[in-house]
Amino acid sequence: MRPVRLRKSADLILSALVLMEEFLSVIADSGNLVLLGTLYTLLYAVLGMLFGLPLGMLVTFIRHEQVPVLAGLAHIYVSFMRSTPQLIQAFLVYFGLGAAGIDLPLIVIGTLVLTANASAYLSETMRGAMEGVSAGQWSAGYSLGLTRFRTICHIVAPQALRLAIPGISNTLISLFKDTSVLSVITVAELMKYTGDIISVTFRPFTFYLIAAFIYWGLCLLYEYGIHRRVEARFKKAYLPAF
Repeated sequence: MRPVRLRKSADLILSALVLMEEFLSVIADSGNLVLLGTLYTLLYAVLGMLFGLPLGMLVTFIRHEQVPVLAGLAHIYVSFMRSTPQLIQAFLVYFGLGAAGIDLPLIVIGTLVLTANASAYLSETMRGAMEGVSAGQWSAGYSLGLTRFRTICHIVAPQALRLAIPGISNTLISLFKDTSVLSVITVAELMKYTGDIISVTFRPFTFYLIAAFIYWGLCLLYEYGIHRRVEARFKKAYLPAF
């Protein structure tokens, strides 16, 4: 009985080793595509923030200052972008440009989709931050002879930025995940390459799990590598003097 049990145990161990070797071989063969998809995901998230933040600030300024006509259009834009699924927005941009006869590279289309969505959320974040700055700060700027625009630029905006950092960081973390939507319009990024790998290896659980850990890792890297340092620096810069 004992030799039989030992033989069964040996067979199980051997089978496990064979499966592990096969698994590692599949991972190794697909590693380049996974890495490339991760880099594209990082690129789109950064581009979405680089273009979305200035656009969001512009929308915030227009709505805060109640610029005629533009303020109403900005309100509609923000409402629409925040109230519709990003998947539909991606289809609207992709097929809308095609219907208009505008042929753009996929990297530009992907950036447009993410920028349009992120700017709407960022504008609301910054609008709330500006309203969080006390009225006394505005009065202080006027008492120094500053115009309203210079008061915003030199006094209100820096303080509002400190208040907006958590919301801005949350939007950037969402951008890492939102890049996955681009796969439905054939934009090359992590989910697109993951789907391509699965169609060849027929291992959906394995590679979707790997993709999930990569998204999680990118978010953790940003949170602990950048966000907390920036937040700590702004807190230090605005410590009250006693």
